[in-house]
This record gives sequence, C-alpha cells and structure tokens, in this order.
Amino acid sequence: MDEAECCPEFDPAPWDDKTFEWQNKRFVRDKVFTLFYMPINFGPVIKRVMGKVEQSNAATPSWICLSDHTSKWNMDIYIEVDKEVDDASNVTMSGTFFSKVYEGDFNKTGEWCKNFEVLAKERSLVIKKWYMWYTTCPKCAKKYGKNYVVIIAEV
Repeated sequence: MDEAECCPEFDPAPWDDKTFEWQNKRFVRDKVFTLFYMPINFGPVIKRVMGKVEQSNAATPSWICLSDHTSKWNMDIYIEVDKEVDDASNVTMSGTFFSKVYEGDFNKTGEWCKNFEVLAKERSLVIKKWYMWYTTCPKCAKKYGKNYVVIIAEV
C-alpha cells in the first residue's frame, strides 16, 4: 500500500448489525493521550505500534483498531494482529460481540452511541464493554468519500 493509500477502503457489510464470536483474538494494546476525548498523539502511536508489528513479522489481517476511551485524557487502542508482537502489550479478546456501522462526521458520535444502546436493548443484549473502530484516517475518509465508524461491544 502506498502512502497515498495508508488505510484500506472499508467494507461495512460484514460489520453492520452483526453478532459474532471471538476466541482469543489477538491484539496489541497501547495508549493515546486525549484532551477532552480528542486524540492528540494518535498518528505517532499508530506508527510506533505498526513498527513493532512489522519488526515481529506480524500482520493486521482485518485492519481492526479498536479505541477504548477510558477518560477525558486517555484512550487505549487495540490493534488486531495475527501473532504475538515483541516489545508490546499483547492481549486477547474472547466472547460474543455486537457491531453496528455508522457513517458521518465524528460530531455524531453521541447520537450513534444512543442508537447503539437502543439496538442492543431491542435485541436483548447487555453491553459489557464497548469500543469504537475508526476505520480510516481523516485523509483516507476524505479520499474514499465515507467516514465509517463501527461500534463493537462485548455483550
């Protein structure tokens, strides 16, 4: 993938309104500094983590990068990998998950979260933990003409 195409084009169909199982799905976890939930150093953190992924000859099969906003000042990110990555915080996720794709400007996040809670309740799902997957960087979202965000929750 060249620099002009740093993020692959996202296909929302496999993730929109889906329930699925993960068994020991591998991720590398890192932290992003946020200022009132707005990521400040997201790009440099991604570059650092992806450097470790490449050095370990690992891959990111589906380009999943989950964000967990733990406070106004921190966001944990989880990047999917296909094997353990050296010098990184390796974690796994297992369980049943529900996902829904949204499209639009990030200022709609509150609206999307409310909608997601309603959908989960309609399906009798109890949200244990949820994550945001910002599927492309702003530059690639502009290039593709779509800004997809996926909410994924362990239920």
